[in-house]
Amino acid sequence: MKIALLADIHSNLEALQACLAHAEQEGAESFVFLGDLVGYGADPVACLALIAKYADQGALLVCGNHDEAALTGLAGNMNPIAREAIQWTRRQLGAKERAFLSALPMTARHGDLLFVHASANKPETWPYIYSGNQAKRCMDAGDAAICFVGHVHQQMLYWSPKPDPKPVPTGVQVFTPTPALSIPLAQDRRWLAIAGSVGQPRDGDNAAAYALFEDGKRLLTFFRVPYDHQTAARKIVAAGLPGQLAEQLLTGE
Repeated sequence: MKIALLADIHSNLEALQACLAHAEQEGAESFVFLGDLVGYGADPVACLALIAKYADQGALLVCGNHDEAALTGLAGNMNPIAREAIQWTRRQLGAKERAFLSALPMTARHGDLLFVHASANKPETWPYIYSGNQAKRCMDAGDAAICFVGHVHQQMLYWSPKPDPKPVPTGVQVFTPTPALSIPLAQDRRWLAIAGSVGQPRDGDNAAAYALFEDGKRLLTFFRVPYDHQTAARKIVAAGLPGQLAEQLLTGE
């Protein structure tokens, strides 16, 4: 089974539609949405409506920190631009959208796969994974063969040997994957994959990012998908959201 992994959509309808279409062309049979469905972008209601259709068909979803903030209004730990976008997003959401977001779990599982927005280590505190030590804490807490996460808007892959009865100290290895190149995930290792951001890439490439995992063959492929970022940026400006959010879509930074 091919599982599409989509994280950090951030109310970017054009990017979401492009990634879903690409994933279906690649043969995706199942979908997982790794949180931050809203925030930053101009189409929170439309994005949630589209994602809800996939949820009705069995897609798995988890909560992101922007999803939580859009519900509670508690965004004090975010930067001023993110806080402004959250307050704008809150004004767009109706009872249906709030109920949908409030039902999102912190984690989800499928067999030996774990799905979480930030980290399995205290997921409710939204820690970022920028280092091998942070990845190890997630892998240890997740107790899964493969952890799939979002939150960090760049595609990364971490691995370490599976724990041994007499463990030998070994470091967690990390590398930046090449788009469209399938990676076999060996069973004698633990893995943590950061899917990248559908709606707000931050690595200098404005193409949307997602990943596809072929469960039976244990093959993971990261993709970059061009989309109509000009329209998405114009919508942000037209909505009165901070102009920097539109600029980020144009530059991918």
